[in-house]
Amino acid sequence: MNTGWRRSKILEKVKRHHFRKSVLLFLGICGTIPLVSGCWDRVEINDLAIVTAAAIEKKEDNQIELSIQVFIPKSLSSGGGQGGPGGGGGVPTTLVRSEKGSNISDALSKLQSKVPRKIFWGQCKVFVFGEKVAKEGIQEHLDFLLRHPQPRERAYVYVSKGKAKPILDSLPPLETYSGEVMRELTDLHIGMRVTLQNLDEMLTGKSHAAALPLIGILPPGKGEKKLQGIPYIVGAAVFNKDKMTGTMTEKETRGILWLRDEIESYTVTLKPKGEKGEISLNPVSAQVKLVPQIQNKKWKLLVKVNTEGTVIQNGTNMILSSPKALKDTERSYQKEIEKRIEMAFLHTQNKKADIIGLGKEFYRKYPKQFNKIENHWNEKFEEIEVEIDVVAHIRRQGYIDKPAGLPEKEVKDK
Repeated sequence: MNTGWRRSKILEKVKRHHFRKSVLLFLGICGTIPLVSGCWDRVEINDLAIVTAAAIEKKEDNQIELSIQVFIPKSLSSGGGQGGPGGGGGVPTTLVRSEKGSNISDALSKLQSKVPRKIFWGQCKVFVFGEKVAKEGIQEHLDFLLRHPQPRERAYVYVSKGKAKPILDSLPPLETYSGEVMRELTDLHIGMRVTLQNLDEMLTGKSHAAALPLIGILPPGKGEKKLQGIPYIVGAAVFNKDKMTGTMTEKETRGILWLRDEIESYTVTLKPKGEKGEISLNPVSAQVKLVPQIQNKKWKLLVKVNTEGTVIQNGTNMILSSPKALKDTERSYQKEIEKRIEMAFLHTQNKKADIIGLGKEFYRKYPKQFNKIENHWNEKFEEIEVEIDVVAHIRRQGYIDKPAGLPEKEVKDK
């Protein structure tokens, strides 16, 4: 029996060995297929016009104008990007080309006939909708961008304050091209951060509403040339379905970021009650929870916020190491956050646009009740009462115990 048992074990090992060899051989053959199949449809990078940013806007003749910002490869070898037309005599890093058409596809085909290289969208990180086209509706244009295989779903989307093309034309002195300025601002979490995928999810979600960063252009500084304005984020554009219905200021937008639990690297400046001067805090953490409630047929929202801040400037005469002074400052911090959130929520209700995504939260908790009012959710959204519960703490008062630059007799220790 021992001999038979050993023989069966040896046969099992041989079978496993042959199986491994077969798998490795199969993988090896699969790996060599791409190498021997040829590259008949390959396009050399030297034959591509690489788009870095694009702008879409409506013209007076009811046509769409597509503007693309194209990278200039020779600028690398000739030291471009250090000043081009915007500031120093080098070769410009990008050029902007525009063409009109009945839709984006039509405009793109006309553009392609005037560009000697194949237009490539794979590196386009920025799409800007002009204010006019945003107000008339962006669904058709969004369909093209999501349907075309090249544009990245992670590309950022914006709305321009006025016309969109001047933003691409601008030659900012700090970055090589304007598309990079917008991308950097968004990555710094200044304002809202919305990708093509995010936009599609918001417009097709339960709320059918969205908000996009609103872009303007800072005028050139003294001694700078006309095109050296710098794109910057001035607030947010509010969308109900696919149409822009209004705008929000920077302050209101930050309130929305609190509600969406997207606040980062944000400074709160407050004035403690009964004190002269202000205190600035930089929140190091913020957790926000939206709690939908339906009580006696009334729809309500409880917003629970837990935040911790660090003092970065004390313009009062208070010593924050004092327990009473610290408690008073925390209370002012709490009231300031409550005020900003409430202001932002009321603003979205006035715009009849649930850019917070509250519809999804109610649907998760009360699916049957939500399904009954889904077709007129905007009207129900206007009626929702909001209660805000903020727990705010100051964990660090800074390295300086007393307010800097004040005589000892003017410092308040309370």
